[in-house]
Amino acid sequence: EDHRPLYEWFLQQLPVPNQPRQFEFSRLNVNYTVTSKRKLKHLVDAGVVDGWDDPRMPTISGMRRRGYAAQSLRNFCDSTGVTRVNGVVDMLQLEFAVREHHNVNAPRAMVVMQPLKIVLSNYDASNAEQLRAPNHPQNEAMGSRSLPFGRELYIDREDFRESANKKFKRLVLGKKVRLRNAYVIFAESVVHDEQGEIIEVHCSYDPATLGADPPDGVKPKGVIQWVSAEHAVGIEVREYDRLFRIENPERAGSDEQALLESVNPDSLRVHRDCLAEPSLAEASPEQVFQFEREGYFVADRHLHTNAKPVFNKTIGLRDSWGKANNEASSSGAK
Repeated sequence: EDHRPLYEWFLQQLPVPNQPRQFEFSRLNVNYTVTSKRKLKHLVDAGVVDGWDDPRMPTISGMRRRGYAAQSLRNFCDSTGVTRVNGVVDMLQLEFAVREHHNVNAPRAMVVMQPLKIVLSNYDASNAEQLRAPNHPQNEAMGSRSLPFGRELYIDREDFRESANKKFKRLVLGKKVRLRNAYVIFAESVVHDEQGEIIEVHCSYDPATLGADPPDGVKPKGVIQWVSAEHAVGIEVREYDRLFRIENPERAGSDEQALLESVNPDSLRVHRDCLAEPSLAEASPEQVFQFEREGYFVADRHLHTNAKPVFNKTIGLRDSWGKANNEASSSGAK
């Protein structure tokens, strides 16, 4: 705006048929990131990120590789509006737009991040089944997929406890839980290794509970994801988080070392032993899925292949960052 007089003087002196009108507006700043090209270049040169299209980078190529849909970015910009006053928009607003878009458009799939083996003792090993599951619970037009089911399965290790309080609504020894799109199972016993680690959970299943409540009328309180041990596909999952651990890294300091010290050390965690339902082996690069009960993930545009699937975490199902910060603030207040 300071240059408007000079700009308008040039327009008056030049033989232009129509004089354009200039409007000024502030830059769209988002917390927990930086948009300075100089600072972003330093992150690249220092090896903090893997190039300009690293999924943690606030670049178009980075957000694309993270799985941010173009429409969700448009929705975000529409929600923030245009202003002439410099300000900072909360990252939660951007994440909300991304989450809302994928909730409507992303097909569902089941993935076990930390596999724990389940053996159904009363299931006939020769009677393998192919169950059907909707690709989207609210959109029948997206069709359905086949889920192989057998005597041996895998669930997530976080979904089992030998003992737990009433708030733990997953599988507990001596209690029931429903497998997503499948049967109700009952945990009977566990097998430990020499170090005391649980390596197997032996369960029984109720054959009358496929798509129906148990005959005794007692509904399990929880539903968990699972995959077939025989047909599961090994995948790599890259779990991305915010690149900086402080809200305004632009003010961390003028020197580059201060910028590096504000980087979130847990902004990338790689899980190489995840197991997925077989349909994910056919995913195309940049295809987005909701991993049920985990979040939204995209097949990496560069690294993903059918032989070695690689998925990047786009966003969680809920705002875990804000919740963690609130809990930390409450603890500090006490």
